[in-house]
Parts: sequence; C-alpha cells; structure tokens
Amino acid sequence: MDELIGRLVAKAGVERGVAEKSLAIILDFLRKEGPADKVQALLDQLPGAEALLAQQLDTSGGMFSMGGIMGAGTKMMAAGLSMGQVQSVTRETIAYAREKIGDDAVGEIVGAIPGLSQFV
Repeated sequence: MDELIGRLVAKAGVERGVAEKSLAIILDFLRKEGPADKVQALLDQLPGAEALLAQQLDTSGGMFSMGGIMGAGTKMMAAGLSMGQVQSVTRETIAYAREKIGDDAVGEIVGAIPGLSQFV
C-alpha cells in the first residue's frame, strides 16, 4: 500500500493521511459495489489493503452514510479532497489496479458499477 499511497501523495498533491483515508474509501466502495470475486482478486494483489480498510473506515455512518458513487465522492471530499483531487486519486488508484490485475479484470469491475467509467 505504501507504493500506491506515495503515488497518490505525489500525483494528487494530498497529504499522506488524506491519501490513506481516500484509498480506503475507494477500496470499500469497490468492495460494496463491484463484483465480489474480481474486487477480492484486486484486494489480494494489494498487500496491506485489508489492514488499511480496517484502520481507516468509520463504520458509524452518520451524515455521510450515503452509498454508491456519490457517497464515495462525498466521503472523500469530507476527508479533505477537492473534486479535482477526488478524480485524480480515483484515476491513479484505477491505473495502479490495472498494473496489478490487468486491464480486463479492472474493466470488468468498472463496467459492473454504474457511472464509474465516467470518473476513470
């Protein structure tokens, strides 16, 4: 996870803590909205992903308990990202995922989640 978090810090211009929180939001979104087997294959290729999810995610819900793609975006903005940074972090995370599990597998995940393709 350190490599990806470092890329997010460098390319999106966000602080490490914000990058970690945003990455956890993206991975949690993919886990909830995407095809379970494909997303699990991705998580398995990202050492430390499960630990990051467990450490970063707030399970209390609250005012940001909205789901779907809008919920993920809202959570990332609440974590401190601008809309441009949300897009940058999302694109960089998907690019990294392509490096780890390939274009076809990532395409299946993105294609299975309504609206995600316009952000990546």
